[in-house]
Amino acid sequence: MELPLVAALCTFLAVMLLGSALYVYLDRREVLEIWRRRAEGNIGGLETEKHSGNVLDAARAQLQDLLEWFAKWNQPSNAEEAKATRRQLVTAGYRSSKAPVFFIGSKLLLGVTMVVLFTMVPVKLLGFPSTTTMLLYYVWLAACGYYAPSLWLRRVIADRQDALQRAIPDALDLMVVCVEAGLGLDQAIARVGQEISQPHPALGEELNILSQELRTGVQRQAALRNLAQRTDLEEVRNLVALLVQTDRFGTSIGQALRVHSDAMRTARRLKAEELAAKLPVKLLFPLMFFIFPSMLIVTVGPACIKIVTALFPAMTGH
Repeated sequence: MELPLVAALCTFLAVMLLGSALYVYLDRREVLEIWRRRAEGNIGGLETEKHSGNVLDAARAQLQDLLEWFAKWNQPSNAEEAKATRRQLVTAGYRSSKAPVFFIGSKLLLGVTMVVLFTMVPVKLLGFPSTTTMLLYYVWLAACGYYAPSLWLRRVIADRQDALQRAIPDALDLMVVCVEAGLGLDQAIARVGQEISQPHPALGEELNILSQELRTGVQRQAALRNLAQRTDLEEVRNLVALLVQTDRFGTSIGQALRVHSDAMRTARRLKAEELAAKLPVKLLFPLMFFIFPSMLIVTVGPACIKIVTALFPAMTGH
């Protein structure tokens, strides 16, 4: 048996043995927990407790410990990089204190996992590549696994910001109604956060955090700037600047919010018109290279076949 095939087989067996050992350990841990509860006399609810739920909880705890261990080997190079990672996770909606640790650990864990999974692929399927080619494969897979969480985080941030952009005009309309009904700005923010949480959960969560900061004694301008920093949106920055200036100069909040809401609605309509104007240009190449040749073949093809079948015997003299 060839040496690369033996190495791949040994790696596969090692991974299977480690997985089996982990499963046995988690299963025995659950059994010991059940016997401990019975010894303490706390047997209520044991019969209705699901076996799969306990295994999943234990596996989740083990995964978190594993991510923390990998995070120790992948610490940020400086404090600015750690702050930037923390800021991106907050913008994506992950505010747990351990979220940066899990994110940093997942990058290294995924890179190692990709390399380990690739080692289980038989070399025969790869065409027996050279050592240099295999090393390039390993480096490429490790890089893909390492940077995949960063790409996923950017996608989550973009989706959340898009949801916030679509929800801000509706929230401004509700805030205008609340302010004109006699509520103060702080009470209007709290009420709008409660009402808009169901149709727009992302913006509702941000407004609820803003309301909690205002209740705990944070200055209004500082709390509004924290909102702009968390969301990292130009529309939210403009709204925060408007509210700060209105609070500083004592102008009418309802009128300012109404004007800003109309301006945002106009900007959203102009953006939709811009996207609609770009649509014909984007459809030009698919029409030219895919749809038009197919229609040409369907319409002209049968006529060309008939012409060739009719003229070819006459041209050959038969």
